[in-house]
Amino acid sequence: MLTLTENAQTVVDDLAARADLPEGGGLRISQSTTQPGGLELALTRGPQTSDRVIETGTTPVFVEPAASEQLDQLTLDTAASSAPGGDPAFVLAPQQD
Repeated sequence: MLTLTENAQTVVDDLAARADLPEGGGLRISQSTTQPGGLELALTRGPQTSDRVIETGTTPVFVEPAASEQLDQLTLDTAASSAPGGDPAFVLAPQQD
């Protein structure tokens, strides 16, 4: 199952707070509908009925079943933005044992 680093969870929590998501809202990861093999991340009011829910902080992460297999054994982390003052970017890395 996908895991999140502390940095990634902090960024997810910050994004959710800035978007003023309601209780139960979170970040949803799904397969891209426009780029084969790609992923889409979006803030949403809640999970779809079949989503896996990852709760490691204040804001949950919802993972679409089709993306869940692709993300198995990976960790969501952040990387510094290349733009001055820009938000960090999300990156995927293999899980560390």
